[in-house]
Amino acid sequence: MTEQNPHPVVVAVGYDPSGSALEYGAAEAERLGCGVHVVHVVYIVPSGPEMVLIDVTDVERIGQETLAEALRHARSLVGEGVPVTGQVAHGAPVHAIVAAVPDARVIVLQRRALSRLMRVVTRSVSSGVAARAHVPVVSVPAGWSPAGDVAEPVVTVGVHDPDRSGPILAAAVAAARSRGAALRVLHTWWYPGAYDDIVMREAEHEWADRARLEVQSALDVVGADDLKVVIEARHAFPADALVEASRDSELVVVGRHDPLIPFGSHLGPVSRAVLHEAVCPVLLADPRRHGDVSA
Repeated sequence: MTEQNPHPVVVAVGYDPSGSALEYGAAEAERLGCGVHVVHVVYIVPSGPEMVLIDVTDVERIGQETLAEALRHARSLVGEGVPVTGQVAHGAPVHAIVAAVPDARVIVLQRRALSRLMRVVTRSVSSGVAARAHVPVVSVPAGWSPAGDVAEPVVTVGVHDPDRSGPILAAAVAAARSRGAALRVLHTWWYPGAYDDIVMREAEHEWADRARLEVQSALDVVGADDLKVVIEARHAFPADALVEASRDSELVVVGRHDPLIPFGSHLGPVSRAVLHEAVCPVLLADPRRHGDVSA
């Protein structure tokens, strides 16, 4: 980002209060030993003749004031040694946020409490950024705050195909390690219609045992010997199981689809549902990215 604040935790803030995202971003910056960079996007939609003209100068001023307030809040949340910087970006929110800080460690956004209908109408900035960013993205529910002293914090990771989940497991292991948390690996399956009942009646226990072995093999490659690990393999709707697990988790980690084409959304239905419904922060990990992603 700058010499004073390289590779920061980026927190994108809107006109609505973004205290939960700022609180998460500040704590994450201190965990990672880096700074916080706050981004606010000013997006001026061209008005038709039937609409009241908006003074561009006023919109820019409001944007600067919004950023200044967010910076004050961020500085109140971190120690003196943590740099806090910010910028007003311009353009469509999703693209402006993704392009604002190419060297970000992670992008943090606050998820507004919208109905499903409103999400369809307004679209979700969190989902859009999560689908397009080339760095990990965390969606923090509005109103969330850290649980404080918890006897045993838990990081939950959803695994669909253990053989292809190395980067997602690595992100979850790093997140659990940085928090001193236990790691819960959740693998579920569900078949449509009558096939589900037939297949599961005959093979549920066999599938669960095999899935646990496959997950354990993937964990052995990543390296999680220093963590308390619980592997849950069971018959359930994947999104429903992860949303339920979010109720007693400090963080839920999911992955997006491998981006076989360079455009469009790669979230997938399970990750999208978890991003929208989880009650704790959700980290969307890149399925191609290896390394110490402890967001």
